[in-house]
Amino acid sequence: MRFRLTIPPDRDGAADHRLRPTRTFFLLTACALLPLFPCSVPAVQNGSDQPVVVQPGAPGQPTRRLPASTHGKLPPLSHNDVEFMQGMIMHHAQAVEMTALIPSHTENKELRTLGARISHSQSDEINFMKRWLAARGQPAMMQMAGMHHDHPMLMPGMLTPEQMDALRKAQGAEFDRLFLTGMIQHHGGALTMVHDLFNSAGSGQDAELFNFATDVDTGQRAEIRIMQAMLEQKAPQEKQ
Repeated sequence: MRFRLTIPPDRDGAADHRLRPTRTFFLLTACALLPLFPCSVPAVQNGSDQPVVVQPGAPGQPTRRLPASTHGKLPPLSHNDVEFMQGMIMHHAQAVEMTALIPSHTENKELRTLGARISHSQSDEINFMKRWLAARGQPAMMQMAGMHHDHPMLMPGMLTPEQMDALRKAQGAEFDRLFLTGMIQHHGGALTMVHDLFNSAGSGQDAELFNFATDVDTGQRAEIRIMQAMLEQKAPQEKQ
């Protein structure tokens, strides 16, 4: 990429020399903001069109100059990371299925708002997890021996077929209660999955996965507190 900037030359023609250090400093500063990936800086000081690839060092360490053929690489793939993402896609899919029942099963506005929030966030996260897996050449579905559509494997906290059937048949206040208790159970399972991931050696080191799993833990803990409060509010009303 070439820059064009007109600066009136000094008497000794030093304008070009003033520009070059400034441009190089700007590019090196930008590279410092991306410490995990090497980046390319045009070789402006020697007049060459060959790019210079630099990797910012750790605090107190010098910047390294790398070969021009250097490319950024994804961190090593962990089998546990892949299984976590595949399992969480399945886990999230059931939560979205549960929220899809809300419009036809309850008039509770607070629950409808919560359900829309869960459906939107977890649908977006499913898309993210599928992209993460595809970028690493991995399938979105977990391949497990003995796994059949009639008896799908359940991840921690997922509702059993019997629980899902009871939820589909419920209406009104009973649906609200089953949905809230079921989703609290469901969210608790997601927290277990995150805990198990971070307690497995060599897992959860990928930056994108680490941020995602941390967000899942934080977000679902907050939603559990909301749902617990909603259940506490419903208890006195049902006694009246």
